[in-house]
Amino acid sequence: MTLVDLPETTPLDAEAAPAAPATAAQEGSQPTLVLAALAMGGFAIGTTEFAAMSLLPAFAPDLGIDAPTAGHVISAYALGVVVGAPVIAVLAAKIARRTLLVGLMVLFALGNGLSALAPSYGGMLVFRFLAGLPHGAYFGVAALVAASLVPRERRSQAVSRVILGLTIATVVGVPLANGIGQLAGWRWSFGLVALLALLTAFLVRVHAPLGAPAEGASPLRELGALQRGQVWLTLATGAIGFGGLFSVYTYLASTLLDVTHAGPAAIPAVLAVFGLGMTLGNLVCAWAADRAQMPAAGATLVWSAAALALYPAASASLWTLTPVVFLIGCGCGLATILQTRLMDVAEDAQTLAAALNHSAFNVANALGPWLAGLALTAGFGLPATGWVGVALALGGLAIWALSLLAESRAGPAGHGRTAASRNA
Repeated sequence: MTLVDLPETTPLDAEAAPAAPATAAQEGSQPTLVLAALAMGGFAIGTTEFAAMSLLPAFAPDLGIDAPTAGHVISAYALGVVVGAPVIAVLAAKIARRTLLVGLMVLFALGNGLSALAPSYGGMLVFRFLAGLPHGAYFGVAALVAASLVPRERRSQAVSRVILGLTIATVVGVPLANGIGQLAGWRWSFGLVALLALLTAFLVRVHAPLGAPAEGASPLRELGALQRGQVWLTLATGAIGFGGLFSVYTYLASTLLDVTHAGPAAIPAVLAVFGLGMTLGNLVCAWAADRAQMPAAGATLVWSAAALALYPAASASLWTLTPVVFLIGCGCGLATILQTRLMDVAEDAQTLAAALNHSAFNVANALGPWLAGLALTAGFGLPATGWVGVALALGGLAIWALSLLAESRAGPAGHGRTAASRNA
């Protein structure tokens, strides 16, 4: 059975509380259209997040700044994600999920629209921070809505359809935005993202179920997620383990030019291959997570460590580097697995935990390049970014093992609490 052929009634659990929000089927929503609408938001977010890096050489001179200073614009967006995810999730605890998603996309459209009109470097910093605020909360709430559309044994695959929008953005959206930036100017690229965000807000409003907040939802209850060790271990697994992917991705273009000695035209092609790996990994890991969640997470981290270990030797030739880049991209599937894992360990604080997943990945986005940069400064060379990635992937694997050990020691009581959280 595919997601298109889902049954009309999809209860998450026979013990679900009577006061639980109505399912999509009860409200007349079609799961396929809802997932497509949510994925459109992922596409818009993925486009601006990755395209902004490629547009840096274009907007830096226009704003009168050098390239290193322009890099702070990228950091401002990431900071917005890290700050916005927990703050919005807590403050919006009592807001219906559809209403919240529409509001987040309108805010995202505003941030990108203002970025397109930024008159100065200072304004650009503020507007990129604003655009980053709804990022994590959107993916977190969208994942909860997606999971509510299907039986519990298909949650990860439903969540993967939302993240699929982001991975497809790395293959289609980023080259499109970059091409528009080269032909018409970088401001039009941010304007395109703003339009995509408004389209998402419209589609979500039309197709998504209202998703009334759970009975007793409150900011204080959401903050309760921070008291649970498994939530922190899951977030740390992503923040460390996913950093290896970013340690390589950040310096991939430089490696292609300076080590592989490929021409500039090879860069978008190899980045697209990376995006294809992300897309396939997202789908396969989601399928595996619905069957064996924690083993799937551990296996993905082992896969990432092995693929990253191949990177230094493969970087000498475009023909060997390209397939290895694809294999590294497949490790992106960890995001979907951990997103579903947080639904299981957060108990009655679902929204905050789900949103924090993307804060964790933005920590990885900062940690991986920083550690790789230290290796480069120490003179180890661009291929060594692969070994930095291996260390981070193994670090994530160690935290995963600690989480598995703690869960086994918790015994049936801990598993019972986890099962109860799946009804949220």
